[in-house]
Amino acid sequence: MRSADFFATHPVFTHEEYLQAHGDRRDRSSRTADSLLTRHAAAGKILHVRRGLYATVPAGATPDTFQVDPFLLATKLAPDAAVAFHAALQFRGKAYSVWHRFAVLTRSHLRALSFQGSEFVGVRPPRALDGLPDLGGGVVTEAHAGGTVRVTTFERTLVDLLDAPDLGGGWEEVWRSLEMVEYLDLVAVVAYALKLGSALTNARVGFFLEQHREALFVEEHHLKALRDQAPRQPRYLDRKREAGRLVKPWNLVVPERVLNRTWAEVA
Repeated sequence: MRSADFFATHPVFTHEEYLQAHGDRRDRSSRTADSLLTRHAAAGKILHVRRGLYATVPAGATPDTFQVDPFLLATKLAPDAAVAFHAALQFRGKAYSVWHRFAVLTRSHLRALSFQGSEFVGVRPPRALDGLPDLGGGVVTEAHAGGTVRVTTFERTLVDLLDAPDLGGGWEEVWRSLEMVEYLDLVAVVAYALKLGSALTNARVGFFLEQHREALFVEEHHLKALRDQAPRQPRYLDRKREAGRLVKPWNLVVPERVLNRTWAEVA
């Protein structure tokens, strides 16, 4: 494949992808590919992001002004990389606030990357998912901006954010963002939550679903499955042990601002 044809269909790509596109011929060494890529970068046709990672500069744009799509970039940071947590909601237009920090779910050791005003941070899947394929499931590939993005589903994203709220910006940002999601496959939500094996996470998910029961069409059997695996003793909603009201049967001490969503009163 000619380099120009490859660039036309690969807005963000790795060194390995470029090498394979040329037939993976052994006579075309990695050194030769490096030479070609260096030449194209010097000509302003591609932009070097980091070692082994490049972005195609569209016709009419320049490397100095062209903004690489952050979701395409996040997906190429590791072989199994997936856009996750708050970034997954932002990808689908369901984040309450726009961030320039992108969580990248991966089992690889990923060095943090700062690029064009955005920060990309690797996050390992929960330990309960070790050994499971595709980061534990709930990851899909979607067409985007001339390429493809691997991203967690709404269902997995909801559970992941309630399991690790710090990666969503805290309870207000998590609540406001998740409330923008109009539909969920509740069977998938419950199944993934139970897979994590965390009683506290089950209670958080159950509490959120119960609080939004009518909007999300939550049925009793969805709640029961989570309730059966909720803590037997009272637990605080988060590690800060913020005072609040005990909500049964979830055995969660929930701060009043979350329980009553008081932030909505001053929005």
